[in-house]
Amino acid sequence: MMIVADIMTTNPVTVNMDTQLLLIKDIFDHVYFHHLLVEDEVDKTFVGIISDRDLLRALSPYIYTGSETLRDKETLKKHAHQIMSRQVDTVTPATECNIAVQKMLDADISCLPVIGEDRTILGVVTWKDFLKNYLKHSSFES
Repeated sequence: MMIVADIMTTNPVTVNMDTQLLLIKDIFDHVYFHHLLVEDEVDKTFVGIISDRDLLRALSPYIYTGSETLRDKETLKKHAHQIMSRQVDTVTPATECNIAVQKMLDADISCLPVIGEDRTILGVVTWKDFLKNYLKHSSFES
């Protein structure tokens, strides 16, 4: 039986609820992943998640174009708490992988935050983690 702890990504990039979208955009512009976990600044507990699609919906499409206005620039000053998803399925490191995969399929999501009993962020597990693990443990015959 494989558990989430065996394949999850530890130490994911996080932001806090007051992080401005300008910084969130900069993070997404320079990394290969598509989700940022949001933590409470004081007690470092998990409070939400932001996808790159959430960010795209929140920003003006005219940012950094010749048509950009002051109003468009103002969208970069919004904060994480204004666009994050708060009701998020999570797993623990001890969750069986088949249960985590089923959660992702049922909710039509591509990642699950991995949370400790005290709600601290321990990692994240994505569909890519499951696929990499599948390839590592299966033998394909040509």
